Amino acid sequence: MISRCSIRFSLCASWLAHAVSLAVGFFLMPYVLHILGKGQYGAWVFITSITSYSALMYLGLGEAIKKFVATYHAQQDWEKLNQTVNVTLAAFAGTGTIALVTAGALCWLAPRFREWEGNSLFEIRLVIMTLGLNVACGMLGSVFGGVLLGIQRFDLQRAVMIGADLLRAGLTLLLLRSEWGLLTLAGILLAVSLAENLSYFVLARIHVKQLSIRYRYLQMSALRDCFGLSVFSLIGSLAWQLINATDTVIIGLVLGAEAIVPYFIALRLCQFIQRPLQQIGEVCMPKAGELHGRSDTASLQKLAVQGMGLAFLLTAGIFTGTAFFGDTLILTWVGESFTESHTILMTLLAAQLVAAPVGVLRWISFGAGHARVPSLMLLAEAVANVILSLILIKPFGTMGVALGTTIPILAIELFAILPYACRRLQFEVRPLVRGIFVPLIAPLLALVGYCMWVEATFDISRGWVRLIAVAIGGGTVMAAFYGAGLLLRSRRSRVGRSRSGAGQFQLQTISAAEDVPVEALTGSYD
Repeated sequence: MISRCSIRFSLCASWLAHAVSLAVGFFLMPYVLHILGKGQYGAWVFITSITSYSALMYLGLGEAIKKFVATYHAQQDWEKLNQTVNVTLAAFAGTGTIALVTAGALCWLAPRFREWEGNSLFEIRLVIMTLGLNVACGMLGSVFGGVLLGIQRFDLQRAVMIGADLLRAGLTLLLLRSEWGLLTLAGILLAVSLAENLSYFVLARIHVKQLSIRYRYLQMSALRDCFGLSVFSLIGSLAWQLINATDTVIIGLVLGAEAIVPYFIALRLCQFIQRPLQQIGEVCMPKAGELHGRSDTASLQKLAVQGMGLAFLLTAGIFTGTAFFGDTLILTWVGESFTESHTILMTLLAAQLVAAPVGVLRWISFGAGHARVPSLMLLAEAVANVILSLILIKPFGTMGVALGTTIPILAIELFAILPYACRRLQFEVRPLVRGIFVPLIAPLLALVGYCMWVEATFDISRGWVRLIAVAIGGGTVMAAFYGAGLLLRSRRSRVGRSRSGAGQFQLQTISAAEDVPVEALTGSYD
């Protein structure tokens, strides 16, 4: 059993790894863009967007291996633990082979697939094969990363992730040149992936000494158990892939590689914002399972209000700051003004105003055992995203793709997932929504006033120091007003309880003096 301290430490390690990954991605992107130029960088984003579909080849087995390794390691059932590891490794060997074959087919089809303006076809083919090899390597190594997570050694797994991110950043800064730049990036990814996954293998063998890779552990029963758990994770992965990777592929095919860049800038910023918000739901999920198991609906609804309220507050705060200072952020980040990127970013963030809090409710619903229907709804949302993007890209360009992403999110999350989850969790929608939004009105209005004052008073044109100072100031204003609201509501609650207690005392005094039941005085006595 994991102690409370170790869980807290694991969360801290996860947040640290996430922060390092965000920082590396955030500061490397403009550097790579300036070295390669829009044409080469657009081609790189296009190729990696296609490659990212390889995530579906994991078949959702990542969650299965963590769950079963955790169970069998706690039971010290080394036979079943090794069966889980070996069947997953065999499955990934098969899908990794498929990835390599697919990469070879894409190399052959590359000249027919699209025009590679300003890029050597020979280099493009080498990049595709290198990335295919990287995918296969990553699949095999992820099994042992899953073993580390299954035995609750988040610290080791996250430490390897941090080391890999820093190594990738260092090699990129040291080696990247405009000539053969795409192949250099692909080679760096492969080298770092080999080092990362070798580290997972060594650490897993050290900390699970009974771990063994043998043919005899390939049991069909173990494979059935793993796939039985992984199916809904696979549906979620497919939906995420369609929503987050398909947009850039559609733009590249219809409008060309350079048109990807302004959209990808906005998409990347939105993803930087999404990932920390997803952690709120992931943290709430196990607690939701515990409360659901105790049939404690009141505490479950309180958890939902707190988690969804925090997600909406953060998203709305970022949306407000981006509305005022998004252009300056993009200019400071990439060194060039992309007005189109700001408009696209606002459109994508508008969707997150709904998706972030409803996403927390979806995680809570998963924790309570209601996974199948929300997963299928999420998949329907992703399919609608693809269809609308294809319809709207011709008349509206990249903005049409942003609308094709935003409209299904608003419609399905708000009018399908939200009412379904509330119904299954026995929540009433109106009190839930009121409990989330009413306490946030004052902090958000205060933030709007602060942003208007900053915009009118200070020149915060291009410069990280000023932008960071403004962001800290905005966060402080929101936190102050939100904290004041919490104290005021807490005080009112104490006063209400005190008055209620006094009233109850009076009723009990009267009933004792006149020998009348308290229930008769309160109107609830039959």
